[in-house]
Amino acid sequence: MKEKAVFKELAEEYPQLYLNPDTAGQELYKRVVLKGEDPGTEDLSHYQGDEADRIEIADTPAGKVKVVTLGNRQDFELVMRGMMAAKDGPLARIPDNQGAAMVIAFNWRRINEHLEAYPASERSAEFQLFTSVKENYQDMVVFLSRRPYSNIDASTFGYSEDEWLGISDTIRRYHELTHVICRRKYPDRIDPVRDELVADAVGLYAAYGSFDPEMEKKFLGISGETYTGGRLENYTENAKGITPQVCRMLSAIKQLIDSHPVPEPFDLIPVLMEMRK
Repeated sequence: MKEKAVFKELAEEYPQLYLNPDTAGQELYKRVVLKGEDPGTEDLSHYQGDEADRIEIADTPAGKVKVVTLGNRQDFELVMRGMMAAKDGPLARIPDNQGAAMVIAFNWRRINEHLEAYPASERSAEFQLFTSVKENYQDMVVFLSRRPYSNIDASTFGYSEDEWLGISDTIRRYHELTHVICRRKYPDRIDPVRDELVADAVGLYAAYGSFDPEMEKKFLGISGETYTGGRLENYTENAKGITPQVCRMLSAIKQLIDSHPVPEPFDLIPVLMEMRK
């Protein structure tokens, strides 16, 4: 069970992870996630576990963030499906080129621990008061897989597999934490495509100290100014149509980064968030 300690720790806070999304239905997930019902099992046999699995707390300019790294791709997909099953259904497909996610999760353990301090007669009113503040019971959790970034082979960039995996880890971590920072600091300025470009730019800066638009195009599935198939379609229904605009944005990002050297990758975020589409 030692190799599944990360899953045990996660499931104690988010008990929907005890359920297997291959066999449990959406209605059960809804009851567990939205109503705090007991899942009726503490089975973790659907996870394989990996020596790379870990949970850590990352410090960011927008506060602390729980970061979960999962070394096994199948485990990553199962966890993603389980965490989102109440909303999207447990059979929702995770794209092959998605290697990370930022998830908003209900934490019923925190709710129940808070209510235990109150007499039973007061708990209903206290529940309403406590859950009126989302920060009291909602967690923002970053999940990372360990695999080539954007599912692009190491040979594409001339790296060995181990070299590219290490670089991918850096890009992915900074990318996803950038999403957290933007959601917390710029909640009224969410734009799926722009947000992805900004997050990738911060990730690339963390890995290389610079921004290469051509590398970014490969991540998105763009050749020249033509969309050929890749991650861009995860964020828009009109990937081909907006590709020329995306290419212009990549040029603008490079100009901004080249003219605004910063000591830390996250320092780029306020600069890039002022970029016009």
